Amino acid sequence: MSDHGKNVQEEIHSKVLRAGRRTYFFDVRATKADDYYLTITESKKHTAENGSVFYKKHKIYLYKEDFEAFQEMLTEATDYIIDKRGEEVISDRHEPDYHKKHNDAIDLNEDESNEEPAKEYTDLSFDDI
Repeated sequence: MSDHGKNVQEEIHSKVLRAGRRTYFFDVRATKADDYYLTITESKKHTAENGSVFYKKHKIYLYKEDFEAFQEMLTEATDYIIDKRGEEVISDRHEPDYHKKHNDAIDLNEDESNEEPAKEYTDLSFDDI
């Protein structure tokens, strides 16, 4: 098949994951030799200064010989993120003014503190005890 000189591959199987302003497409396609491969496309919605909407797309091609290593690396990376930062989502995408709210909360906690300012203490050595 041809579309303006580009080779368009027929989709064998397709799944869509909508995630806020991003959409991920997982498409199984066939090579000319009729073997299958996977394309993963990220499509992100943007608004131009004039108000018009457009989408930026990024695509990767994943072939069978790379599936196992790719899956291992993806699992390792996602496990690392969850282990280090937990499952709670904190990002500018979900809360555009996260940093302002976070800083305001810190200021609020300091202002509401009824504790007296910390007193200076003399450093003691445990050898003295």
